[in-house]
Amino acid sequence: MAFQLRHHSVLPGFGATMGITLLYLSLIVLIPLSTIFISASGFSAGQFWETITTPRLLAAFRLSFGAAFAGAIINSIFGLLVAWVLVRYRFPGRRIVDSIVDIPFALPTAVAGIALTAVYSANGCIGRYAEALGIKIAFTPVGVILALTFIGLPFVVRSVQPVLEDLDAETEEAASTLGAGRMQIFVRVILPYLFPALLTGFSLAFARALGEYGSVIFISGNMPMKTEIVPLLIVTRLEQYDTQGAAAVAVVMLLASFLMLLIINLLQWWSRSQR
Repeated sequence: MAFQLRHHSVLPGFGATMGITLLYLSLIVLIPLSTIFISASGFSAGQFWETITTPRLLAAFRLSFGAAFAGAIINSIFGLLVAWVLVRYRFPGRRIVDSIVDIPFALPTAVAGIALTAVYSANGCIGRYAEALGIKIAFTPVGVILALTFIGLPFVVRSVQPVLEDLDAETEEAASTLGAGRMQIFVRVILPYLFPALLTGFSLAFARALGEYGSVIFISGNMPMKTEIVPLLIVTRLEQYDTQGAAAVAVVMLLASFLMLLIINLLQWWSRSQR
């Protein structure tokens, strides 16, 4: 008589694990985020629109979204380069360089802001030379982009690096055998394979930069209409006990972030379906 062995998972069944998952997500994500909409619901449509379209807030929106996008683009280019060097080359100190990439993950953002300000201010070891060339970094939008680039780099590198490690070198060798040049191999063979991971890193860096606060407030100077970011205005409204106004601004940021991530996910799905 044959006995059929049943595989028993260490974790409980689908029903229990799904219930725990939904409970955890509700307590950590859904319920806290829903309170933002509840707090903002006290506004009428006209009041809500008036709150989020003040000139000062619109200037902060332009800076926050523009700087976050610029930082994510910069990180997409140089993050790919860093990942390429770490994967394709062996050199002394490689593990140290690989560890340095993760410093923005572990470093408190306020410390990063103070360090960047000290280095890139007019009296800093780099800022003084930039000032001599007529380039002001600290207390300008350039400083905001710099801070957001600093905190977003690991997201791109760590998204691209494992995919690049799995890329079969034989594909590149086959393309080279068929007469393709280095640039053709990169554009037509390597880049399409890395594009979903690169898009993921871009979206994570953009989303992280959009909500960044600690590293920016030091190097930006927080000048109204010039270098104020949206998270700072949210904190300012809370300090003024304007909870509904802060919630209204937070709702816009939340919806914008969700829409951006939705678009990125659709693009990733489309790029995978084309492969």
